[in-house]
Amino acid sequence: MLPLGFTAFWLLGLSLVLLGATADSLRELLALDLEALGRLGATLSLALGLGVVVAGPLVDRFPRRPLFALSTLMAGAGLATVDAGTTLAGLTARVALLGLGIGLYDTLLNAVAVQRWGVAAGRWVALLHSGASLGAMLGPFALAPLVESNGFPTAFRALGVAFLALTVWVALQPLPPPTHRAATSERHPHLWRSPVLLALCGVSFAYVGVEGALTLFAVPYATDAVGLSAARGRLDISGLWLGLTAGRLALYFVHREPDARWLAWAGALAAALVLAGVGTQWTATFALYVATGLALGVVFPWMITLAGRHAPHAAGTAMGWVAGAGGLGGFVIPWVAGALGDWGGVRAAVASNGLWCLALAAAALWAAQAARSHR
Repeated sequence: MLPLGFTAFWLLGLSLVLLGATADSLRELLALDLEALGRLGATLSLALGLGVVVAGPLVDRFPRRPLFALSTLMAGAGLATVDAGTTLAGLTARVALLGLGIGLYDTLLNAVAVQRWGVAAGRWVALLHSGASLGAMLGPFALAPLVESNGFPTAFRALGVAFLALTVWVALQPLPPPTHRAATSERHPHLWRSPVLLALCGVSFAYVGVEGALTLFAVPYATDAVGLSAARGRLDISGLWLGLTAGRLALYFVHREPDARWLAWAGALAAALVLAGVGTQWTATFALYVATGLALGVVFPWMITLAGRHAPHAAGTAMGWVAGAGGLGGFVIPWVAGALGDWGGVRAAVASNGLWCLALAAAALWAAQAARSHR
């Protein structure tokens, strides 16, 4: 299961940077302004969020392999049908299908990890999610030749074919069934009243939004604000995800229970880096993005693990809700950042992420306090 899960997350990571890595081609061929680009990225995140929420109760109750295969088939079919004649509306629909697909299997794999590895799940979830950050780190390099030679449609189709190949692997891979209690239990109406899960939803909203916005606007920031090339902007995307990869891999060697206070420190450090880097117009943007990724590397895997551990008999539902809040943040924050960029320049769009990192830190402190009260 680990090789399949790592590969699936690797393709998920590629999907997360697909729009950012092809931003220059998208803006040129479809005549997009920053707000329209942000709206396209927001569509991906919103659909991903919907996918993870819908997947929660499904993976708690039904066989996992058919759900997994359906999700990869959706993502592959959406991307593989993009061509030079695809309009913005058609591309938006395909991006939404991609988001739904990867959202479904995101929650599925998280739930399987918590079920299989129990108290040690935090380390293994971090390892699985390092596949996503590794895919996002290498994605701009892998996609660059396709974008530069034939524009964004070729890059979209290549990723679609990879998802279709993954569907074949999924169909041959056995997965553990839902636990008996999770499969037969009624709905869990108490979960939405949990202060811990509500606080983690706040962390997720801010984190996924910042991750998406920094990725989406890296190329415009490099070209429009710092005077660098689009290739340097794609390198900055890789830098962000290099930092996230290193941070997540480091968690595998941390033999302790996840603690929301670590998330608060991560958010505060990332806020300081983003605001200082943009405020001083630091031209070493690659170093800035790597450092920000390192600061935030702990957030997603431990946030998801904390959600699953808080509701072990409805782990898929709890993790789906928290990840779904991230999808909503990924919809709102890039869109708002794009609007800020059209109004005050792309520096304003990128700098706004520092404020969202402060919101992440505040939500994490709330989660830590609520967890202590829950005990």
